[in-house]
Amino acid sequence: MSRQNLTIGRLALSAGVNLETVRYYERIGLMPAPARTPGGHRCYEPEHAQRLRFIRRSRELGFGIDAIRRLIALSEPTVQSCSEVRDMAQDHLVSIEAKIADLLRLQALLRQTVADCGDGRQIRCPVIEELGSS
Repeated sequence: MSRQNLTIGRLALSAGVNLETVRYYERIGLMPAPARTPGGHRCYEPEHAQRLRFIRRSRELGFGIDAIRRLIALSEPTVQSCSEVRDMAQDHLVSIEAKIADLLRLQALLRQTVADCGDGRQIRCPVIEELGSS
């Protein structure tokens, strides 16, 4: 193994992911299969680390596996399509904004329900009543 090649453990550590995550991404085709040593151990190149960091960051931003697969394809030098990537990011942003709006509504409802409890000594619990309503 050359100085630039990485073991699976070092690759995972360098990208901040679990070792099993690397194997999973290989199994589903997000990560290209690495070369193998004569003993059968995986032997990763710096490009593998770069791809793994790309995947990890995409997951941190909330992109799903299929979207990441498309982003990887679009990141190839011969394919790069900034407009398509922008459209994907815009769609994802709309989805995140909708989730935030839902969470804010949930927060307000729960805040009011908790406030309705007062000191918590009511015979009828407002939280239980809210959970039972439609």
